[in-house]
Amino acid sequence: MNALWGSRGLARQEGNLGLAGHDTSPGRASIRRLTLNDFRCYARQRVETDGRPVVLTGPNGAGKTNLLEAISFLVPGRGLRGARLDEIDRRQDASADCDEAGSRPWAVAAHLDTPDGPVEIGTGREATSAPDGPGRRLVRIDAKPVKNQAALSEYLNVQWLTPRMDRLFTDGASSRRRFIDRMVFGLDPAHAGRVSAYEHALRERSRLIKRRDAAADGDWLAALEDTMAEKGVAVAAARREAAARLHQYCSGPPGPFPGASLEMSGAVDEWLDQGPALAAEDKLREALKASRRTDAEAGGAAAGPHKSDLKVGHLAKGCPAEQCSTGEQKALLIAIVLANVRMQAAERGSLPVLLLDEVAAHLDQARREALFEEITGLGVQAWLSGTDAAVFSPLGDGAQFFSVENAQVRPV
Repeated sequence: MNALWGSRGLARQEGNLGLAGHDTSPGRASIRRLTLNDFRCYARQRVETDGRPVVLTGPNGAGKTNLLEAISFLVPGRGLRGARLDEIDRRQDASADCDEAGSRPWAVAAHLDTPDGPVEIGTGREATSAPDGPGRRLVRIDAKPVKNQAALSEYLNVQWLTPRMDRLFTDGASSRRRFIDRMVFGLDPAHAGRVSAYEHALRERSRLIKRRDAAADGDWLAALEDTMAEKGVAVAAARREAAARLHQYCSGPPGPFPGASLEMSGAVDEWLDQGPALAAEDKLREALKASRRTDAEAGGAAAGPHKSDLKVGHLAKGCPAEQCSTGEQKALLIAIVLANVRMQAAERGSLPVLLLDEVAAHLDQARREALFEEITGLGVQAWLSGTDAAVFSPLGDGAQFFSVENAQVRPV
């Protein structure tokens, strides 16, 4: 793991692949070198790109999604699978440097081309002997440790679509909140820190109000609720603004992908509709204080942005997304992700990295070609996976092709 985290350790890793061109497109961040150590099925893997879209093809179970998941850990959060840190370690036979579970802590690092110049970022699980926890997540930027994973948002924004997200509109609201949060990160990197601060205060408050002597901790409870009110309303306002702006980009003229309506729904969102943010903070603070007893019994908190939901509709049909067919829901998801890329390009002059896992195989030819045209037209670096290389042939020389088999990645 130390070799991966060194300031120039990446250059010494084995298994160098791909090309090493240089893209200086303004506002464009791209992954030029990706290195994995003990991540899922990969013992050690390094992939180099020249900034073009990357196509990964191979049989099911070869390691394509694992590679995309590794990239998803280069931004704040729990990755595209929502995994615990200790679930990602590569399992192996007992050997030196392995913990009692028979695994080494995983690590992922990348060399980025950004509008402000090259940057090296890395993250991984801290080695721990604690039997009851996954350990801490470590983050380094240009070989220097940083305290909070939210700092990654300053350098890279990653959006993804996976088969698991086909249920986004029918699953619980938490998945949709994470979906809109990833889009907010691209508009406002500080959003990650506010979400983290709110969630930390929410957990601490829950722990405190369950204690028998919680009444004696009134001042500390009030301080936590002040934090929840301030950060929570800021989180809700950022989500609300992002959804409103995305709605504008999703409601244009008809095309291969359907128009979509987006809005945030919840008590805090209603308070923001009714008045200024400070008034919404006061209402949330009062609601939290009033619900301490019931929250202690039920757990969590009855009010706050963690109760909000992203509502999506199919504009042409005039119905909620959850009532649309599976194919229509997939098309709506792609429409929103592409609209987000266009919005970031127009409003921030930046482009996210896209991770599209098995997306093209489930589209008809017209929508598949439209997706490829949008990717190449925007100049975004997309990482696409699939079992059939022929599906991606329309990309031609506009993409780099790699085969993945038995946790080995090779250029085609």
